[in-house]
Amino acid sequence: MSQTTMSDGALSILVFAAYHSLVSGEAVTRVVLDDGKGHKADAEGVREMEQAGLLEPEGERGVLTEAGRDRLAKLLETLRHSA
Repeated sequence: MSQTTMSDGALSILVFAAYHSLVSGEAVTRVVLDDGKGHKADAEGVREMEQAGLLEPEGERGVLTEAGRDRLAKLLETLRHSA
């Protein structure tokens, strides 16, 4: 998936992780997939990221794999260079 375009659903999961990384100043390794209050990650996006080896769902949370963390780092780098 590193050279393919991600769907908006999958991209939204990475963007949410990027937001948390930017506001906290820390590397994000886990993402909330369902907060129990109506906010859920896009189910197709979760499946897409899992199939691409970027995310390992674990109930209400997901763990970014090494490839997922690399993809997140590239997204952050792109954001920083484009602003």
